[in-house]
Amino acid sequence: MPRLSQASYDDRAAFSAEVLKEIVPKIITANGIDPATLETEVTPGGYLLKTNASLQTEGDLDDTTADRLAGSLGYVFRQYSVLASRLNDTTGKTEFVVVRFHQDSLNATVAQKFFEAADATEKGLGGGYTVFGDEQIFLNVTNSEGRPYSGLDDANFQDGLKRAAASFGDPAPEVSSSGKATARFIGNDWEKSKRGEDYQSLLGGPDGELVKKLDEISKDYASLVAKTAESKGWNRDE
Repeated sequence: MPRLSQASYDDRAAFSAEVLKEIVPKIITANGIDPATLETEVTPGGYLLKTNASLQTEGDLDDTTADRLAGSLGYVFRQYSVLASRLNDTTGKTEFVVVRFHQDSLNATVAQKFFEAADATEKGLGGGYTVFGDEQIFLNVTNSEGRPYSGLDDANFQDGLKRAAASFGDPAPEVSSSGKATARFIGNDWEKSKRGEDYQSLLGGPDGELVKKLDEISKDYASLVAKTAESKGWNRDE
């Protein structure tokens, strides 16, 4: 889709809302979960200093079920990774920092502005964030060797965000909480595993019932992508 990169945040959010309505409940149901027990919303999400429309799902799930659902979402949407986290896990090893804005003041523009300000304050804070309501959440996620992707230790990670919040200006945010969480990436390298083999292994294998259901849902998703790309002109040559 040659013109997808030109799509506005609002257009991407509108498409994500369609995905939330038409596709996400099918994926949740395929996992044997009642969609009514989970809350999913379209919110700003950041990765490598870029904000995009993201889907965030919140619910009371055990780790195995959460990882399987994350893998299912990544498989259908062809994501390189999906972040699974539990912020109330005090035994976790991942530092988190919550930056809270005044009610109804945190939107995609403000989130991106603070994302850039944080990275300018301390290199490494531009890796990623998630948003729930008026809270912008930063996680100092580590790799398999326990090293933070940010390159910052937890003290500098937290201090950098505090300094960024203190100097940000209007709307004035504050670091409202911080602590330890459990966080991990569930992923698949689509360049190397073109059929989503990493996800498939987590989901019971390519011939498993769940993967078969997700393959059917993937067809619905592909149709929605094609329809939206045509209507928005994303698939037209430059």
